Amino acid sequence: AAKMSEEVDRNDPELKYLSVERNQFNDPATQAEWTQKRLVWVPHENQGFVAASIKREHGDEVEVELAETGKRVMILRDDIQKMNPPKFDKVEDMAELTCLNEASVLHNIKDRYYSGLIYTYSGLFCVVVNPYKKLPIYTEKIMERYKGIKRHEVPPHVFAITDSAYRNMLGDREDQSILCTGESGAGKTENTKKVIQFLAYVAASKPKGSGAVPNPAVLINFSVNTNKYIRVKIVTQGQNESSVEVINGLKMLEVGNSSCPEGELEQQLLQANPILEAFGNAKTVKNDNSSRFGKFIRINFDASGFISGANIETYLLEKSRAIRQAKDERTFHIFYQLLAGASPEQREKFILDDVKSYAFLSNGSLPVPGVDDYAEFQATVKSMNIMGMTSEDFNSIFRIVSAVLLFGSMKFRQERNNDQATLPDNTVAQKIAHLLGLSVTDMTRAFLTPRIKVGRDFVTKAQTKEQVEFAVEAIAKACYERMFKWLVNRINRSLDRTKRQGASFIGILDMAGFEIFELNSFEQLCINYTNEKLQQLFNHTMFILEQEEYQREGIEWKFIDFGLDLQPTIDLIDKPGGIMALLDEECWFPKATDKTFVDKLVSAHSMHPKFMKTDFRGVADFAIVHYAGRVDYSAAKWLMKNMDPLNENIVSLLQGSQDPFVVNIWKDAEIVGMAQQALTDTQFGARTRKGMFRTVSHLYKEQLAKLMDTLRNTNPNFVRCIIPNHEKRAGKIDAPLVLDQLRCNGVLEGIRICRQGFPNRIPFQEFRQRYELLTPNVIPKGFMDGKKACEKMIQALELDSNLYRVGQSKIFFRAGVLAHLEEERDFKISDLIVNFQAFCRGFLARRNYQKRLQQLNAIRIIQRNCAAYLKLRNWQWWRLYTKVKPLLEVTKQEEKLVQKEDELKQVREKLDTLAKNTQEYERKYQQALVEKTTLAEQLQAEIELCAEAEESRSRLMARKQELEDMMQELETRIEEEEERVLALGGEKKKLELHIQDLEEQLEEEEAARQKLQLEKVQLDAKIKKHEEDHAITDDQNQKLLKEKKLLEERANDLSQTLAEEEEKAKHLAKLKAKHEATIAELEERMHKDQQVRQESDRTKRKIETEVADLKEQLNERRVQVEEMQAQLAKREEELTQTLMRIDEESATKATAQKAQRELESQLAEIQEDLEAEKLARAKAEKVRRDLSEELEALKNELLDSLDTTAAQQELRSKREQELATLKKSLEEETVNHEGVLADMRHKHSQELNSINDQLENLRKAKAGLEKAKGTLEAENADLATELRSVNSSRQENDRRRKQAESQIAELQVKLAEIERARSELQEKCTKLQQEAENITNQLEEAELKASAAVKSASNMESQLTEAQQLLEEETRQKLGLSSKLRQIESEKEALQEQLEEDEEAKRNFERKLAEVTAQMQEIKKKAEEDADLAKELEEGKKRLNKDIEALERQVKELIAQNDRLDKSKKKIQSELEDATIELEAQRTKVLELEKKQKNFDKILAEEKAISEQIAQERDTAEREAREKETKVLSVSRELDEAFDKIEDLENKRKQLQNELDDLANTQGTADKNVHELEKAKRALESQLAELKAQNEELEDDLQLTEDAKLRLEVNMQALRSQFDRDLQAKEEGAEEKRRGLVKQLRDLEAELDEERKQRTAAVAAKKKLEGDLKEIETTMEMHNKVKDDALKHAKKLQLQVKDALRDAEEAKAAKEELQALSKEAERKVKALEAEVLQLSEDLASSERARRAAETERDELAEEIANNANKGSLMIDEKRRLETRIATLEEELEEEQSNSEVLLDRSRKAQLQIEQLTTELANEKSNSQKNENGRALLERQNKELKAKLAEIETAQRTKVKATIATLEAKIANLEEQLENEGKERLLQQKANRKMDKKIKELTMNIEDERRHVDQHKEQMDKLNSRIKLLKRNLDETEEELQKEKTQKRKYQRECEDMIESQEAMNREINSLKTKLRRTGGMGLSSSRLTGTPSSKRTGGGGGGGDDSSSVQDESLDGEDSGN
Repeated sequence: AAKMSEEVDRNDPELKYLSVERNQFNDPATQAEWTQKRLVWVPHENQGFVAASIKREHGDEVEVELAETGKRVMILRDDIQKMNPPKFDKVEDMAELTCLNEASVLHNIKDRYYSGLIYTYSGLFCVVVNPYKKLPIYTEKIMERYKGIKRHEVPPHVFAITDSAYRNMLGDREDQSILCTGESGAGKTENTKKVIQFLAYVAASKPKGSGAVPNPAVLINFSVNTNKYIRVKIVTQGQNESSVEVINGLKMLEVGNSSCPEGELEQQLLQANPILEAFGNAKTVKNDNSSRFGKFIRINFDASGFISGANIETYLLEKSRAIRQAKDERTFHIFYQLLAGASPEQREKFILDDVKSYAFLSNGSLPVPGVDDYAEFQATVKSMNIMGMTSEDFNSIFRIVSAVLLFGSMKFRQERNNDQATLPDNTVAQKIAHLLGLSVTDMTRAFLTPRIKVGRDFVTKAQTKEQVEFAVEAIAKACYERMFKWLVNRINRSLDRTKRQGASFIGILDMAGFEIFELNSFEQLCINYTNEKLQQLFNHTMFILEQEEYQREGIEWKFIDFGLDLQPTIDLIDKPGGIMALLDEECWFPKATDKTFVDKLVSAHSMHPKFMKTDFRGVADFAIVHYAGRVDYSAAKWLMKNMDPLNENIVSLLQGSQDPFVVNIWKDAEIVGMAQQALTDTQFGARTRKGMFRTVSHLYKEQLAKLMDTLRNTNPNFVRCIIPNHEKRAGKIDAPLVLDQLRCNGVLEGIRICRQGFPNRIPFQEFRQRYELLTPNVIPKGFMDGKKACEKMIQALELDSNLYRVGQSKIFFRAGVLAHLEEERDFKISDLIVNFQAFCRGFLARRNYQKRLQQLNAIRIIQRNCAAYLKLRNWQWWRLYTKVKPLLEVTKQEEKLVQKEDELKQVREKLDTLAKNTQEYERKYQQALVEKTTLAEQLQAEIELCAEAEESRSRLMARKQELEDMMQELETRIEEEEERVLALGGEKKKLELHIQDLEEQLEEEEAARQKLQLEKVQLDAKIKKHEEDHAITDDQNQKLLKEKKLLEERANDLSQTLAEEEEKAKHLAKLKAKHEATIAELEERMHKDQQVRQESDRTKRKIETEVADLKEQLNERRVQVEEMQAQLAKREEELTQTLMRIDEESATKATAQKAQRELESQLAEIQEDLEAEKLARAKAEKVRRDLSEELEALKNELLDSLDTTAAQQELRSKREQELATLKKSLEEETVNHEGVLADMRHKHSQELNSINDQLENLRKAKAGLEKAKGTLEAENADLATELRSVNSSRQENDRRRKQAESQIAELQVKLAEIERARSELQEKCTKLQQEAENITNQLEEAELKASAAVKSASNMESQLTEAQQLLEEETRQKLGLSSKLRQIESEKEALQEQLEEDEEAKRNFERKLAEVTAQMQEIKKKAEEDADLAKELEEGKKRLNKDIEALERQVKELIAQNDRLDKSKKKIQSELEDATIELEAQRTKVLELEKKQKNFDKILAEEKAISEQIAQERDTAEREAREKETKVLSVSRELDEAFDKIEDLENKRKQLQNELDDLANTQGTADKNVHELEKAKRALESQLAELKAQNEELEDDLQLTEDAKLRLEVNMQALRSQFDRDLQAKEEGAEEKRRGLVKQLRDLEAELDEERKQRTAAVAAKKKLEGDLKEIETTMEMHNKVKDDALKHAKKLQLQVKDALRDAEEAKAAKEELQALSKEAERKVKALEAEVLQLSEDLASSERARRAAETERDELAEEIANNANKGSLMIDEKRRLETRIATLEEELEEEQSNSEVLLDRSRKAQLQIEQLTTELANEKSNSQKNENGRALLERQNKELKAKLAEIETAQRTKVKATIATLEAKIANLEEQLENEGKERLLQQKANRKMDKKIKELTMNIEDERRHVDQHKEQMDKLNSRIKLLKRNLDETEEELQKEKTQKRKYQRECEDMIESQEAMNREINSLKTKLRRTGGMGLSSSRLTGTPSSKRTGGGGGGGDDSSSVQDESLDGEDSGN
């Protein structure tokens, strides 16, 4: 509070870069120059606007002299813009400018920027200009300055915006959002970091409470340099300082306590950003650290404002950057970090290579100035460690990063003959397969020849080089994207680990800025579309909502045309028919290309104002006019990017990888396969119907829509970031660039609307409550409308009418008016406080003045007397007078002696008595000392307990208020959740449809899998057959010559069979087509059958509901008749009972009134005295509590202040002085308070004695009154129950009558609908309707007459007997009528069922109609007879009603008298209870004080132990410091040695380099040695690199050790100072506690004396009460004798009661069963309503019953967590509370046992009857007991005491009265039994209905199950048929293939045979010729034998070739199958 009030010093050097001294701008010289020169702003090309002075005016033109150059220029008057006076230069809020124009805004921003002020307010939001340099404006001190202070009290800063959002969230309980928007490079990401940093500082998860261990506050110094890299220093209190080097936003942490893997939640929240920047940020042309993804950081807070968790959502990662980058740009930082920072082991593990070898790094190792990628890598790894990631996570992440890089190194070639791509070298593929856990062959096959599903079969498709490369790039991008998503989820898991419930949140949005590159693609369109939506949200909140608010409130408002309507551009992109919709549409067409997409765009949107066609010579295809300007887009590869297709084979391999991480990130992949490009029309239809795949644009639109919904539900706070120049130079502003951003961002329009509008608004009530102080006596007393009151206040304030507007519910002000009012209010309050202080000081001064005056007068009198004495002492006559005067009294000496002797005797007697008294007092004093020592301890503990209890009470009240607020919020959230439930229900239906589609696809895939398995089995069988055939063919080749003829015949047969088989194949193909057609037809029939079945089920349900309604109506009519009968019987009994009671009450009334008047007068006097005493006592206690609370608060403040710096020690000394003064005032007040208390207690004891005497008199008078009162109470209770039952029955009758009327109306509507449907039976149905309406009218008339009869029943006293006879007759007649009605209604139901089921049977229906009409006529006659009887009953009931009303009046009067008597009785009882409670409380206090003294001793011992521990810690710290100093010395020595080694090595390196140069020169002669030299060179270079690395590591170690040494010294000094302060504070605290104990002991002694007196008085009162009890017992014995006679009569009654009990128990059992059944039925029907009601009731009951316990538990938990030192105290308090509860329970049990003994004596006769009543009461109160909970313990005391009083009164009542009450109770029980019997009948009927319904439902369910089973059987049959057909087809195909192969074999064999035959013929011819010539046979025989063998071998070889070829084919088929 002090911090909020104190003024911020803007001249503080810390605020140098945030504020400017305003006095220098109020210089009169500059003001005069401005007015004299008439300065204005003139437009300029480069500088935007330039200052100039007006010289001359020529019509529309003006001659102007430029201020800088002195050049004169003619400019149009419209181009000139006004200049603000000099006092407005560098103004903090641009809305305050008088001349608000573009030039003034630009000049103000420029001036502030040149002065180093980067933050400026413009209306309601903040403008930030990127400084491109380090600024010290983000330190902890500055954060502390901005914490909890209003925005206008401090200079502009993003911290102020964040703090206001945080305070609004806590105050209004409304979610907030902070949107950092602007172009790329403007500083959005850095400002989001500042926002998170401030929130982590302000709302840390551990509160900084008093006595708590200070939370290690994270202190971060951000400094932005030219490349947006930040150096951060994190300082944690109480730990070693941890320095963090942050470059590019990636924090390099060297935390003192690095052993803990998971830090604080705030630290982890800060560490999440560098990890995301490493993986998601990259260098672009505009920005060295550009976010290539959007993120929405949602920080959750609990109800008390502490951070309870966080969540990060990411949007649109630019994954294409991972594979290619534009010129002068880099890919994501992590790739360069890993390549630069990985160790040699990691390089081997992750298979890393040189940067230049990776094709995906388009620009190689492009360095970023000022960035070391090695240090970045270490920082990233450390921040991931702090986030809690394991080494497995690191390995798996970096494996994927390396694999993504290696994908680009796979080089494919294309074969010359075909389009098939090949991979000549698979070394890179082996590396990738190793990293991803895949097999190389499967991966290369999947890339080069993927299997694609065409129809129902899979086909291997040859891929070209371009297709393969595209597939590789797509897989690489997808791998990186999925790894990034996993990383974000992992961060969210660690941030969401807290268990506190988030009450509200602050969302921080950091989206990629608006981008205009040379070549803009699909990613830029998505980013720019997002920025359009955000800009629209800004316009909507800042402009449109403002104007709508003015319209709603009816304010005069001139609308502003801000000219930035973004809806056309958004519609062009996302509406149906827009760019994204057309892109999605083109993705579905198989032959669509990027060109067709562009053509469609141009044809569809050529006339759109925001769409433009580009020049045909340019690269771009079209352009869009965004809010930031025109952007040219190239549509190259947009279709592929939108579909984002992946190779299905690779994805399936990745999903089955050996690496679990790869499987995890790919498990939920939605694959848009390569087959998507080759979709046919049929597949296209199937795809769209099932909705399998969604495009990138569609997914992004959904994600963006969710983000916009969350932002709309929050209160947005806008931070507009501006880029000053594109050169990244500090202190330079490109004016046209800034102006363009100001226009596009809407900054100028925002300022203008803020100035012209009314941004500040307050409801009337709040305005009146806050500012009525400024207008005293303006608003008259009494009620006044809020609007009128506000108008009067404003008139009194004399505000200008232009500064405010009065709306319908609020009052609106212009900017700055409320700040002025607040200042005036502060001045007014300060004036009032000053006046009050002046009055107090004046009063004190006057009092001192009066004292001084009295002292002066006394001094003067003394001086006067002294002067007179000095004058007279030497005068002789005065001396003589003084000597003579004593002699005059000599005569009186004897009398004086006698008097003195008498006085001596009296004194001696007094001395004797005093001696005796002193002995007694000494004895008592010794006893008192003993008691004092014991009670002193008890009192000390009690005082501490009281103070703690008072504190806990105040905390509980605060907690209660918070919980009530939470309740309201929860109720609103429940409503919101209900709406969400409805929305989720719709989404659930959509998901169910989606699941059905997925199930269908699964079934198809299962069928395909089964088919594949069948094919595999068949192929195995084929292979075996081929092997067998191979063996057979070998045998056949040996026997070919023998079977030549047979083979020829077979060849002919085979040719015939082949022709037949071909015909069969054709026939089978036709059959296959027919079967497919029949299957399709069957499916369509199935679908139609299902639809028909659903319609039939709906009609069936409608019919069943109508039948059930008709049955329920009949049952209700029957129930109404029975209830009427029961009511008449009750009324008769009530009349007899009331007449008897009226006589008795009239007699007792007079006596009761007299006694009541006397008691009331006495009680009034007693109450006044008691209230006066209580008020005095309460005031004293309040004063004591306040003082104790102030003391404790001051102690806590002292303890807290000990931890602060030396500056705060001065404050502490001042506070100690104030404490001393306060202690003195406390002591004085306690002395006064003790005196007042003693007087009050003395008076109290005297008055208690008098009250006890009066009570004895009152008890005697009370006995007579209570006798009469008991009878009256019993009778009143009976009358009240009877009246309630009558009223309830009347209300039930009315309700049922209304239900009947509504049901009749519904029946009429249903009958009308049936008439329309059945046109042929219209006439007959109309007759039935008319007759039914007549009957219903007659029934209504009869019911009305019956209700009138109930009213007239009160006048039937004399005619009761006649009325009973008439009633019996009527009941008989009504029973007959009801039976007939039942018959008629059953016939009606039969008719309705026949109408609905048998429409064709018209003739039967007509016959039944005739029967019904005859019955209806009979009913009409009977109804007329009923009407006559009803008229007679009406007259009788009217009379009875009048009598009942008269009796009711008398009953009300008697009830009022009884209430008065009850009040008087309760007052007396409460006084007695207070006295007993005080006694018990004092006893418990004594016990608790003893315990507290022991605890105090324990605390002292613990504090001593803590001080010893601190001393030990100090010693250990000193030892560690010495050890670390020695280590530093040793490390410095090692460093010197390392430097020497490095110098030697460098010399060697130079020598080697020279040798290498020489060798290079002589290369021509020594080509052979080049290779060896290169090896040596590489080895030397590697050694050099290692030495450099060692050198750097040693330097880092040295720096670390030096830093550690400095930190240790600082910490040592801090520890010493803290230790000294703690010791001093503890000594002072101990002394103060001792003094307090001494004072409290004195107080306790005084209180002990008073308590003894009170105890003696209480003992006397107790003795009197015991005497009264003895008298009561004697009277009880007398009454018992009389009751013995009554017992005989009671036994008879008991027999009746037992019978009634049995019936009641049976009824209860039946009732409970029926209730259970009915409840189950109702739960099923009304499940949602019951849940909502139960939730609200449970919340209310649980929070009422357990609120105190929960708050105590929560506070104890928080105090234990915050105050480790107070842990033991809290545990002891808990034990004390438990012991106290145990003692209370024991006392309760003792009191219960005593009361049970008394009850047993007094209620021997009434036991059984009271058991009945208690059982009934217990059944009713069981539900209440669960809700009341802990409150029962306190209530039981009062109930037991009340029961004692009731016992005394009950035993003094007469026996006749008790018998009468017993009879009345028995009558009531009988009535209850009758009611329960009736309810039982009703519930049995309802059960029957339910049973019928259940049976019907079960029948329906069984029918449905049968139908389902039938359908399933049909489906199974169809499936089995289809499978059989498929198998047959497959078998035929296999047979065809076999036959074809055999045919080929036989053809080859035939050809071979023909060739061999020809050869044989030739040989035969040659042999013949030779035979003719020679006649020799040897040679021919040898040839004949040789040729067949050779032919055989050749044939065998051929067969072998065929078989081998067949085998190869089969193997290929197997591979393809696999």
